[in-house]
Amino acid sequence: MNTSPFEAQPPAGKRLLRSVALALAGALAILVLFVLPAEYGVDPTGVGGVLGLTALNKQTRTIQIKDVIGGNERYREIEVPDTRDPIPLPNPAVFQGKAMPPRSQSKTIRLQPGQATEIKTVLDAGQVVLYAWQATGGEVYTDFHGHEPDAGDAAWVRYEEQQSGERGNGSLVAPFAGEHGWYWLNISEQPVEIVVNVSGYYADLIDYGVFSN
Repeated sequence: MNTSPFEAQPPAGKRLLRSVALALAGALAILVLFVLPAEYGVDPTGVGGVLGLTALNKQTRTIQIKDVIGGNERYREIEVPDTRDPIPLPNPAVFQGKAMPPRSQSKTIRLQPGQATEIKTVLDAGQVVLYAWQATGGEVYTDFHGHEPDAGDAAWVRYEEQQSGERGNGSLVAPFAGEHGWYWLNISEQPVEIVVNVSGYYADLIDYGVFSN
């Protein structure tokens, strides 16, 4: 007796359950083989290490940025019982009273063609530094950047980059505790002298000396 192809198929409910089970198994396999090693460094099967996914997790860094400015944009919307009273700031960290006046220092660096240098201010999170620098004799490449203590080239942020220029002025509120400063490279064909002046509540001003690029 011949059986119809339609009669040989399982009921629709069983087919649906089978599809759901296969989908869940596939999602679980992706989670164990790829997501856990890459995102959390958990590699129960060893496949993540073979594919280099656990290395991706080791390269991920998380830092908490201290916000000393944001939150005050809508201060006029705060209700006060008496209009003669001051409006409380949502983020009062914009004011930081100090027992001592700010520090001020000046550095002079001389660079031959192709030579470079780094000058860094050491700042706690939320502290301010004002700066002005001037190059005489030619133009320099400048990278104004910062990194956490001992992070070095492994994790750093850039505030400003100038492909060529002779001066720079500005201020910085340190987003995290660490070293924040400048890399200068003499891109001219003659010696260049750079004078940088800094002022603010920084702990130290580090001169890394002159080196060849």
